[in-house]
Amino acid sequence: MTSCKPWREFNPRPGELCREGPHQLSTAQNGFKDRQNTEVPAELIEKGKDLKSITEIVQNGNDFKITITTGSNVIHNEFTIGQETDFATITGSKVKSVVNLDGANKLIVKLNSVTSVTELSENKLLDILTVGDLTYKRISKRI
Repeated sequence: MTSCKPWREFNPRPGELCREGPHQLSTAQNGFKDRQNTEVPAELIEKGKDLKSITEIVQNGNDFKITITTGSNVIHNEFTIGQETDFATITGSKVKSVVNLDGANKLIVKLNSVTSVTELSENKLLDILTVGDLTYKRISKRI
């Protein structure tokens, strides 16, 4: 098994990409489903609550490609650390923002009122979404 390097130290070579390959949602905590003040429509939350999403992250230096597949819904975003990019959202809209690297393994982006922190830890991918005082935590395992 290959040990994962921090994103900052990542040097891609075939067969050594810890972030390459899918991660499947295994745990979701504190969903937004009971709250009115989020940007995610209730029908999208209801449709997605029983589906296991698959997240793929591919990195080449400071360039990232992230694809999230939930049922038949696919969201694909490409960005470079520190550069403004148009991001597709779960609602189908586009939002301009900048992804920053915090420490060695955290990607942080603010999309409107939602702050997203994505962290690689061992063979797990941790996503924490925050809207005001609400937090939604998703843990995905490498498959």
